[in-house]
This record gives sequence, structure tokens and C-alpha cells, in this order.
Amino acid sequence: MIRYALGRLVSLVISLFVASTVIFGVIEVIPGDPAAFMLGVNARPDTIAALRAEMGLDQPLVARYARWVAGMLQGDFGTSWTYKTPVAALISDRIWVSLPLAVYALILSTLIAFPAGIYAASRRGSAGDVTIMGATQLGVAIPNFWFAMILVLIFAIKLRWFSAGGFPGWDSPLLALKSLTLPAIALALPQAAILARVMRSSLLDMLGEDFMRTARAKGLSRRQALWKHAVRNALIPVLTIIGLQFAFLLAGGIIIEQVFFLPGLGRLIFQSISARDLIVVESVVMLLVFTVILVNFAVDLAYALVDPRLRRRV
Repeated sequence: MIRYALGRLVSLVISLFVASTVIFGVIEVIPGDPAAFMLGVNARPDTIAALRAEMGLDQPLVARYARWVAGMLQGDFGTSWTYKTPVAALISDRIWVSLPLAVYALILSTLIAFPAGIYAASRRGSAGDVTIMGATQLGVAIPNFWFAMILVLIFAIKLRWFSAGGFPGWDSPLLALKSLTLPAIALALPQAAILARVMRSSLLDMLGEDFMRTARAKGLSRRQALWKHAVRNALIPVLTIIGLQFAFLLAGGIIIEQVFFLPGLGRLIFQSISARDLIVVESVVMLLVFTVILVNFAVDLAYALVDPRLRRRV
């Protein structure tokens, strides 16, 4: 298990290096000069040059990349050109909206998808199976921002059970969770549809395996064989989807945060792109990539716990 974890850790470090290089390179090739953009079309060339020097844009590309990476390793993401505030402070303020929202949505997605997928697989071809698969097809086809607007229309405007947007902060945890409920549901429903379909498909594959027939021949009931053997073995592809979904929920909530006016990382990226505050964009995207890679690392370790054969291959 230790060798397996070390191998995955080396892969994590290599992935982070490659990701940082790609992110920095992509940001650098974006056309336009951030200094000229910030000063406007009537700015004098010497003023633009002075601002470029202040922002460090006059230094060689390799030196700027090395300084950026070294700063991140020390927890220093630089200073926002627009807000005149350390990027780390901006991230720390916004992540306490995006991270709980992603976790909340993932929990809702899992709680919906697991029972639905297991029920559909255990009753293949029944009316319940057809109904669940039809609902998941709609969930996959309809975008989450449409769900968001419908939820606002029903629960915020008509019933007035929730607010239509905004975030009150964590001084009142119950009020904060209430404000994140509609955005979390809007994010969770499409992901739950995908996860339920994967769970059903994986479980159906397991139900047709020889070890399931052997388990039944040894005297286990259909229900006991399902929960003791089939569900556990069906979790490997499901864990992959859960890891990918968490990354999507954390990084892909830009539209939902805009719909509900949530001050999260997604909205910060959107505002920074509009203002060409590239140091913020670089740092936030790198943080999100790090989270994705770290989650995948955790999923790989979960594979080894679920399937001991993976540990013996290393």
C-alpha cells in the first residue's frame, strides 16, 4: 500500500509541474497588454512602461514563471493588479463559499444517485427502472443554470422559502447553508443523473459475474449478495465519477455563482478575466487544478482500499 501511495504521489508532483507550465503559458499567450488595458487607450507609453515594470511584466518569461511557482510554494500568490490586495487573501475569502457549495452539492448528488442507481439495477426492466432512467436522461440533457432559474422561480419568488441570491456569511451557519441550498441543488441534479446511470451500469455488470452466482449458490439471498459483493465491486468506476464531479463542482460553478450572486471562486475568475487581472486568474486556476489532482490522488487511494488487487500490482 505504501509503494502504491508513493507511486501516485510522484505522479501528483509531475502533474502539478506540467499543469503549472501549461497554465502560465496559456495565460501569457493571451493577446493584449494588461498594463495598457488598465490605463486605457490614451495612456502615454512611458506610463505604460512604468506600470509594466511595477507589475513585473518587463522581466523574462522564465524568471516570471520561476517567481510565480516559488511564491506559490511559500503560500504567496502575488498581488491583484485590480484589487491591490494579496491574491491569497482574495482566495481565502472566496473559497469559503465555493468549497462548501461543492461539498454540499456532491453530498446531495451522492444521496440521490446511489439509491436511484442501485434500485434501478436491482429491478432492471421494471417500471421503476424505466422511470429512473427517464428522469436521469432529462437530468443529463438540461443544463444546471436552467435548473437554477426554475428553483429561484418556484422556491424564492413563488413560495419565498429561500432567498433568490446573495450570501450572508458564516456568522450564522444555518442561514449560510440555507442560502447555499438552491445553488447546491442546481449543481447536484445533473451530476446525480450522471452518477445514477454509472452506478446502474456498473452494478448490472457485477450482477452478471460468476462470483455473484457463486455467492447465491452458497446460500446468500439476492439482497445479501447485492450488498455484500456487487455494490462494493461496482464502486470503482463510480469513485472515478465522484472525483471528477467534485472537481467540476468546485471549478465549474461560475454560472451558478453568477445566477445566485455568490462571492465564490468562479465569480472571482469571471471578474478577473473581465479586468485582465491575469495574476488572479493564474493563481485561482492553479489552485483549482491542484484540487482536482489531489482529489484524483485520493480516489486512487480509495481504489486500493476497495480493490486489494491494485495494491498487489505495484
